[in-house]
Amino acid sequence: MTVVTMQQVELALKKTVGKKGMTDQEIKNLADYLMSFFGYTDEVIDNRLTSEDRDVFYMLEEEGLLTSTQEEVLLKKGKLWRIHYWILKKDQIIRLAKSEEESAAVKDEAAEVYDQISDEEWSRHKVSPSGDGSAKQPGQDESH
Repeated sequence: MTVVTMQQVELALKKTVGKKGMTDQEIKNLADYLMSFFGYTDEVIDNRLTSEDRDVFYMLEEEGLLTSTQEEVLLKKGKLWRIHYWILKKDQIIRLAKSEEESAAVKDEAAEVYDQISDEEWSRHKVSPSGDGSAKQPGQDESH
């Protein structure tokens, strides 16, 4: 059984609902809320949810993080009983979290290039405050 971590859920939420203006704290709270239902299981029975919970689950279903299914059980009296379940799409959460982690790693690699440049090199290429493009060229002596 695949297990998703809280960090993976947060990254997946940031990649989906985070783009719609949710703050990092709201995303963390939503991840805690979501995982309080699922814990280490893949599915939750719909009867356990309030209407407010169900609204959140529908929103997460639209974002591709949850899906729903139903099961029909024949009762002894001959009636059909439908049981609705919500299923956590762990593979999708892991995929979204991984893409977020990979893009962060790429950004960090690019930033490392600038960290390797010495302060002396930065000062040689400093642009003048007037912005007229009269920056000192490498190898140019200030006495000329």
